[in-house]
Amino acid sequence: MGDDFYCEQVLSGRTPVRKIIETDTVLAFEHTQPAYGVHLVVIPKRHVLSLIDLGDGGDQLLLDVMTVVRQVAAAVKDEHGACRVVTNMGRYQESQHWHVHVLSGESLPTT
Repeated sequence: MGDDFYCEQVLSGRTPVRKIIETDTVLAFEHTQPAYGVHLVVIPKRHVLSLIDLGDGGDQLLLDVMTVVRQVAAAVKDEHGACRVVTNMGRYQESQHWHVHVLSGESLPTT
């Protein structure tokens, strides 16, 4: 596998995911290997490197993604009382495809 799990596995359908919200440009789903009690991921459906490198996606793609992040975060906060919204860049970004984590609860033990 290359360095873009989201294009190569999720968006291609090779790795099935439980979808939370899907629009023409954005997909929100349950993380395939959750690190928190609630661990959701929001991604653009086209390859974009990171929050600071949107390629030719520009401001409209940023708005599309953040609109879905807001919806997902509001639902998690309503259900669980709190949430975190996190995105990583550089060496902290494991998959080289912009993704936003919506998290709630305590971190899960690693196996």
